[in-house]
Amino acid sequence: MKPARISKQIRAPKSWHLLANGAWARELIQARLDEWCPRIFGYHFLKLGGLSCELLSHHCNVPHHIQLDTQSPYRNLTAELDALPFIEKSIDACLLVNQLEYSADPHRLLREIDRVLIDDGYLLIAGFNPISLYGLTSLLPWKRKNYPWCGRRFSPYRVKDWLGVLNYEVIHHESFAVLPATRHEVCWAWAENMLVDYLSSVGCMYFIVARKRTSPLKPIKPGWLLRRRIATARVNVRSAGRRAASLTKLYRQK
Repeated sequence: MKPARISKQIRAPKSWHLLANGAWARELIQARLDEWCPRIFGYHFLKLGGLSCELLSHHCNVPHHIQLDTQSPYRNLTAELDALPFIEKSIDACLLVNQLEYSADPHRLLREIDRVLIDDGYLLIAGFNPISLYGLTSLLPWKRKNYPWCGRRFSPYRVKDWLGVLNYEVIHHESFAVLPATRHEVCWAWAENMLVDYLSSVGCMYFIVARKRTSPLKPIKPGWLLRRRIATARVNVRSAGRRAASLTKLYRQK
């Protein structure tokens, strides 16, 4: 397995129209995002990368949306993805679409997201699956310099392993689009419905929803230590004996 960190910088696409079949991929990911947005609550929703900035999130219950990138015309904040200008635990949810493939250090990118995400915050990740017909197209020499094949390829199972190291719980994982897009949408939809139940693991794209789980740093004392010990009252045997003798003497005199 190749290391995740490299020294070469790969420029990420700033818009969906730069990708082959970009409109088709955007529509499928948008459908998954619309399904999960109503389940997310909080105050700040962060979208990282140009592709994430173009996705709509109107159905989300989070009022403040931050669209961060360095090139996208849809951004409202300009910054590097691996150096986020936020304090720790200030973001409630984060959307990351096709950015791990173009990051020189995806581990650092995930750690930076983990730093700004609150406890039990949501992390939504979407990308292209290399173990698919779409991913195998990258082996063609004339495709390697074009988006999205010019980026690196990480399987969803490897991404889930990285999330597990950061103590994230994957609550949803879906691989979809078994067949690449074609001009005949009706035939594609019919074939997709027939194959998705059997070949979903080799879908062209994946969508992962994970939650940040943090263990408390302060240990909780066991219950048996919190119970008070039952202490017996101390009795002076001598004084008790003298008092009993005096009472007996008085009783006899009467």
